[in-house]
Amino acid sequence: MKLSLPGGGFVRLDAAMADDLSVINSARVSFAKESLEMTDADIGLIKFLMRERHGTPFEHNSFRFHVKCPLFVAREWFRHRIGSFNEFSARYSEVPNEFYPPARSEMRTQVGKPGSYSFEPLQDAEAAKAVESIEKAYAYAYYVYVGLLEQGVAKEQARMVLPVGMFTQFYWTVNARSLMNFLSLRTHETAQYDIRVYADAVLELAAPKMPVTFSAWEEFGRHVP
Repeated sequence: MKLSLPGGGFVRLDAAMADDLSVINSARVSFAKESLEMTDADIGLIKFLMRERHGTPFEHNSFRFHVKCPLFVAREWFRHRIGSFNEFSARYSEVPNEFYPPARSEMRTQVGKPGSYSFEPLQDAEAAKAVESIEKAYAYAYYVYVGLLEQGVAKEQARMVLPVGMFTQFYWTVNARSLMNFLSLRTHETAQYDIRVYADAVLELAAPKMPVTFSAWEEFGRHVP
């Protein structure tokens, strides 16, 4: 399943080996027991594991996502060293002319000092001017990039002029425990809006695969077990 996102990005659940029974059976193996289908007792066990933060049973599953997002979002994403990543290479392939167009409504100004600042929306006229400036910068950067390629400059050097608003793509494989860690941080209201949109999409795709697990995660405050 694929969710298209504003500006041309997307999140796609490419594959999943994940269900609530993976949590139950990895926990019950300690007592040489196995469940073939979910029971009320199993639901209670998942809640217990979540509440008491017994986390390892949530690691015995796997989600593989295909993501297209702005480079600056990917760089925040890759800080979560809790999964496996493979990304598009601008060293080997020519970068397409695709850049993240910020919406006027999301243009904001920073108020306060680092560590204690807040964001406020720009006035519409200022927002429009800012978006226009960003789009002009994109266009000029790509013009220079193509010109360098035409001069025979190697892709690995020509890419230096491209801004962090360019789109990139990557595959991300992660287990449920690590995924909940990512989501607890990146769906939070204090996370940058641009990555929060992507994290919300990841949650929408993952939660149906493990409904009891993610319901318990919500119930206990989205804390990581």
